[in-house]
Amino acid sequence: MSNTLPPGQFELDIFPRFGLSQYANRFPTDIEDFKVTLGGDEIEDVDLSKAIAEFPRVEQKSDFHCVTTWSKSGQVWNGIKFNDFFDAIVKPRFNDPCKLMFVVLHAQDGYKTGMFLEDLLKDNVMLADHLNGEPLTIEHGAPIRLIVPEHYGYKNLKHLKRIEFYSEKKKVKQGFLSFMDHPRARVAKEERAVGGPGWFFRYLYRPLIKGTVKEFEKAMQKYRSA
Repeated sequence: MSNTLPPGQFELDIFPRFGLSQYANRFPTDIEDFKVTLGGDEIEDVDLSKAIAEFPRVEQKSDFHCVTTWSKSGQVWNGIKFNDFFDAIVKPRFNDPCKLMFVVLHAQDGYKTGMFLEDLLKDNVMLADHLNGEPLTIEHGAPIRLIVPEHYGYKNLKHLKRIEFYSEKKKVKQGFLSFMDHPRARVAKEERAVGGPGWFFRYLYRPLIKGTVKEFEKAMQKYRSA
């Protein structure tokens, strides 16, 4: 955890459920008996749920930085290291794992994102199922999510369902909003989006925070009361 927030970020006193508006009323469908599948070049689907449960567990404290400029510092995550998972599960299933360079991750709610494998193999990247000593809630990505502390929140995919590994970069987002999906989204470099400097997008995104928090809170209340 850093003592100083990255460029353009401010500390938020809550840790809200947050995202693109079209996902406010989308929720994971499998919380208890969930499945995580593995796919991509050269391999067929493999169910990873039980295998993930057998890995050594780790705990780390790290900050969470939303691309819209809010941050929540010092969150304690518990789960397994992504690089342990990759070495034990992914590598043996590829003829030449050294050629792998890009990963597409899918969520139960339909969201997806892409990351370069070299970023995912850093030692502080996790597949987490606990936050601050408690099992993940729906708000924070239950039943299992990706934690990549050096990248903006939209790369920290929630409700993980499927992981695909490729030997070439894939185009994950389509249409007008694809400008919002930087291929790396590193916080330290302020890679908020494509097509402009990171500081510019601070002023585009920040006014959206309050309304988005309210929208997701309303959707969550409706979900709980259903």
